[in-house]
Amino acid sequence: MLVDTTVRPDQRHRNDPEVVRRLLTTPARWAVVGLSGNRRRTAYGISSYLQGLGMTIVPVHPRAETVHGETGYPSLSAVPGPIDVVDCFVNSGLVGAVVDEAIAVGAKAVWLQLGVVDEAAAARATAAGLDVVMDTCPAIEAPRLGVG
Repeated sequence: MLVDTTVRPDQRHRNDPEVVRRLLTTPARWAVVGLSGNRRRTAYGISSYLQGLGMTIVPVHPRAETVHGETGYPSLSAVPGPIDVVDCFVNSGLVGAVVDEAIAVGAKAVWLQLGVVDEAAAARATAAGLDVVMDTCPAIEAPRLGVG
């Protein structure tokens, strides 16, 4: 049996400004997937920005590097303790698996960075009770909302 996985225009995810505001203003533990010690990568700067907003960051990368003084882990399932937000710095073709892992580990929210779009993954996360922000960046949203 074939299952229709297309997303109709009326089903497309829309970011809720109040969810964005709450995620950016409530101190939380953010697992940053794709964060390495490479200073040229966007994840490096944004994770520092999140720390400046009062967030605790947890680097998640196959190399499990320590970044910004925080111990890294090779996967979300390897991270000890609760995760509030999973910040996804992976391409759209890979983010569905990260969202599924975020659901499995009991994260409260997923944030898909600017250019990262997966409507089906967003729908799965929403159905699982997670807050979802997609295709934007904290460094764009915080100043726009007067946060920080």
